[in-house]
Amino acid sequence: MTIETTIEKILATRRITRHDQLRLMQLFSKDDITSADKILINRVYEALSQGRLRVVD
Repeated sequence: MTIETTIEKILATRRITRHDQLRLMQLFSKDDITSADKILINRVYEALSQGRLRVVD
């Protein structure tokens, strides 16, 4: 599953799994991530911090 697909699913369902969260954190810390991917990942973290996403297992 691509980053875009994962993030679309997260934002559409308004839920993020611990696995998704870990994967996004790992991707964000890599040096070869594109700026577009960083923007998408930041959207997820903004939604989390604003309470618009629920973390599920």
